[in-house]
Amino acid sequence: MEISARPKNILDRIVEARRESVSHRKRVLPEAALRMAVEKKILPPRGFASALTGPGVRVIAELKKASPSRGLIRTEFAPASLAASLEEAGAAALSVLTEEDFFSGSLADLKEASRVTKIPILRKDFIIDSWQVWEARAAGADSFLLIAAVLDDGILGELLALGRSLNMEPLVEVHSRPELDRALLAGAQIIGVNNRDLQDFSVRLKTSLDLIHEIPDECIAVSESGLSTHEDIDRLRKAGFDAFLIGEHLMQQDDPAQALIDLIGSSDSGNLAG
Repeated sequence: MEISARPKNILDRIVEARRESVSHRKRVLPEAALRMAVEKKILPPRGFASALTGPGVRVIAELKKASPSRGLIRTEFAPASLAASLEEAGAAALSVLTEEDFFSGSLADLKEASRVTKIPILRKDFIIDSWQVWEARAAGADSFLLIAAVLDDGILGELLALGRSLNMEPLVEVHSRPELDRALLAGAQIIGVNNRDLQDFSVRLKTSLDLIHEIPDECIAVSESGLSTHEDIDRLRKAGFDAFLIGEHLMQQDDPAQALIDLIGSSDSGNLAG
């Protein structure tokens, strides 16, 4: 019998590896133990959604050591130092990569960042199981990423509901109109438009510009990936985006904090008047 199947792309491989990792870790650390750890936490989650709205340029600055498309991005990677300096530079929130196999991240990076900062922290990972949400909260995350492309409607709705029950409003990532429709149907309140196609990792700013008009005003709209100039941010702010997730551009600089200051400083409201 002839079997036809499409070749696995990078996203397929990442999700497959994540499923295997989560399956193993669930056996080592049961969800009940994570729930207990969360219940013992004194401090509630910091408001991720509220941090992304308001005057000025709202940037989610991302701590990202490596990626499948770029390889090693930053050799000197000290999460606590980077997090503290980016907060001081004006980041509205932080995003920390915690996927180990393809992005060289870890939950330890998130814990370090959370320990030294007061702004909300997003766990950036391939979340496919409720166990990972409890793991994120136990580690000090205030929100987490949900990628519509890797979740069916049922689990997407379940993970959204779980996040809200923990006061962790998730960022739901889309990169096409069908994915956006699914996210909205599930009740997503923070929509992230990823300009990077996770199938082949190509980047098109036009993805954000094409989808922004389909995002309801009551949702928080975030443009992700491929942003490196104040012109990019100004253009997307004018189009209607509330916040911007910026990682590689900052991590590639000798001084990420100064790079963030330059982006924010060059994109104040005065630049939007004309």
